[in-house]
Amino acid sequence: MRSTEEIVESLRDALAGVGVVLPSLGIDPVSGASKEPFALVDLGRCNVRTAEQLTDVLRSLPVQETLRARVRQVNRESESR
Repeated sequence: MRSTEEIVESLRDALAGVGVVLPSLGIDPVSGASKEPFALVDLGRCNVRTAEQLTDVLRSLPVQETLRARVRQVNRESESR
């Protein structure tokens, strides 16, 4: 299993690979210092240009139709409650 630090660096590299830099990306200091096995990853803050760029990258990714159908189903179920 990879460490939290390795996962954060992998995420940082992947984002940089598509031209997105989240300057505050890191490990949440509170959960990282606890005895919990999985610390939270703090995506941090970014300016509106970076948020827009991240949105564009995410929207450009192919989404499997089965996943899309499942999300729609869960949304419908939550609306009917």
